[in-house]
Amino acid sequence: MKNIFIKSTFILLIGGFITKFLGMFIRIVMSRLLPTNAMGSYMMIMPTFSLLIAISQFGFPTSISKLVSEDKHNSKDIVSSIIPYSILINIILILFCLCFSNYISINLLHDKNTYLGLKVLGFVLPFISISSIIRGYFFGKQKMFPHILSNIIEDIVRLVLYIIGIPFTIKYGYSICIMFLILTNIVSELISIFVLLFFLPEKFKYKYNCCYVKDIMGISIPLTTSRIIGNIGYFFEPILFTKVLLSNGINSSIITSEYGIINGYVMPLLLLPSFFSNAISQSIIPVVSNFHSNKKYKPLKKAIRQGIFFSFIIGLIMTLFYLCFGNYLLQFIYNTNKGYKYLRVLIIPFLLFYIESPIISCMQAMNLSKETLRTTFFGVIIKLLSILIFCKLFNFWGYIISIIINIFFVTIFNYYILKKKTNRLL
Repeated sequence: MKNIFIKSTFILLIGGFITKFLGMFIRIVMSRLLPTNAMGSYMMIMPTFSLLIAISQFGFPTSISKLVSEDKHNSKDIVSSIIPYSILINIILILFCLCFSNYISINLLHDKNTYLGLKVLGFVLPFISISSIIRGYFFGKQKMFPHILSNIIEDIVRLVLYIIGIPFTIKYGYSICIMFLILTNIVSELISIFVLLFFLPEKFKYKYNCCYVKDIMGISIPLTTSRIIGNIGYFFEPILFTKVLLSNGINSSIITSEYGIINGYVMPLLLLPSFFSNAISQSIIPVVSNFHSNKKYKPLKKAIRQGIFFSFIIGLIMTLFYLCFGNYLLQFIYNTNKGYKYLRVLIIPFLLFYIESPIISCMQAMNLSKETLRTTFFGVIIKLLSILIFCKLFNFWGYIISIIINIFFVTIFNYYILKKKTNRLL
């Protein structure tokens, strides 16, 4: 099991490095071809997109990965049993986007350029859901290569579409261009699904099992609730951010531009090393789940320590790198150093963020989803209140303060719960 964990993590690290490298080129293309305000409008949509993705996936990938790794069920039937429910959820979300995109765009985000992008969001979700369900199966089997290959091909397709499509669509206005950026996900996800299907066993037939659905729902409902709460908070961030700063007398175009700088330039750069911790998180779920279900508590505790330790070391290296070269990286990737003042303040606190993902993954594998739900809920409340209070006092810097407070609260509190649980097992 230890060798499989190391091998899986290594494959995910290599693949993650390649996809992040491609992602960097995608960011370079976007920053070169999109004006700052267009980037800001696109980033305004992302919280809504993230919320809808969390609902559409409904925690199925993690649930499937956990159940398949325990090797107590027919893994093929687990996947096929949940697909009808996934389709039903996505049909509801498509109707929601068609009905409420205008209201969200005009009344909540105060940016008409987001309208068409919001309207087509729903049509992307089924493709993301199906690909994530199949990925969950491969994660449970600890077969990481199909996931990595599909991700790489997906990013290459997206990069090519951006290079060809952005210069063409931007001529017709920001809203058309943003709609195009959203719709490219359909093409890239569809190709990703075909790649994943190629690696599925030949005798993968549809078979419904009600008991498996109950098992999946038992894991996915608290997990999804936690993610939905987190994404609801993320959804309300630009809304509160905009409303508070408008009340401070700041022009809406400046607000959109600055939000785009923070979430389009600074945050992606800080999140760049997260592929290391995500790789560790994805590969550690089946390992910890297997140890926990078989009551092998000593190797379980060792695996948890290793996951957190490796994530911390990698995060520390990247933190030092950003401290020395952050300004140059902004200039190289985005052809601007706008946002460096924010980056400089966020670098050190983000060291904690890099260990947050493996901690949460370990908690999910140990059936502590209700505890993560509680932490997420309070983290969201604290962050939104921080935006209301500190943005009123410090304008754009208030948003930066709220990010730091959220990172400290969620990471430290989850680590305390995990440590307390593992100490009880031994």
